[in-house]
Amino acid sequence: MLGLDRSPSTSTQIVGDIGDETLLRRTLQGLDAVVHTAALHAPHVGVIDDPEFERVNVHATRLLAGIAAQSGITRFVFTSTTALYGAASTAHRSATWVDEQLEPHPLTIYHRTKLAAEAVLESHGALAVTALRMSRCFPEPVPIMAAYRLHRGVDARDVAEAHALALASASPGFRRYVISGATPFEREDVHELMRDAPSALRRRAPALVDAFERRGWPLPRSIDRVYSPALAMRELGWQPRYGFDEVLTSASPASSR
Repeated sequence: MLGLDRSPSTSTQIVGDIGDETLLRRTLQGLDAVVHTAALHAPHVGVIDDPEFERVNVHATRLLAGIAAQSGITRFVFTSTTALYGAASTAHRSATWVDEQLEPHPLTIYHRTKLAAEAVLESHGALAVTALRMSRCFPEPVPIMAAYRLHRGVDARDVAEAHALALASASPGFRRYVISGATPFEREDVHELMRDAPSALRRRAPALVDAFERRGWPLPRSIDRVYSPALAMRELGWQPRYGFDEVLTSASPASSR
């Protein structure tokens, strides 16, 4: 296994740019799969120029896929994002049920380029491509992160497991999955989630409600979206293991405030 990144790290064996064709051709020789996580992200919006987003997120993805196919690689896993749903993931009268069938409406250059990269890979017939649209998994205040695990957040360890399963079950063509924490909510809950989230939480997630009440934390008043990982759970055999209880167990007292 080889890790390529332009920043040195413990998991990086080769330091270089994802757009360096010569480096990619040398690096991919002898490999049998690619996991493509390299990208400019939301924090770079407004800081890095749009053409650089296009170069890194779209053009380098096209280059990497082409060289992978030429090198005899057939399995390709692409780390995508639920952020690309953009305006489609929020509504005014009810929560939005976000799954693979929802049409994205990207808002930023980050959203647009991640969606464009998926399109590049979907049109690349020589590879077995799996795009994993992962939800939020960065550190946040504990009450927020715990509640998000029910409808728009995921643990990085579960994301890694989804990538491993995608590699192991690769099949010809292109497939995409929403990767987010297992949700207790159903489609029928979307109106209540928007107008009265505490009631929906008491019915669907009483353990979280009890944990919040013991700590004196307020429940979310409104929930505007639910990311559904049902397809990934069904087709990949993926089971997210690190839910809100893991967030509460692993949080330090200082981070829980």
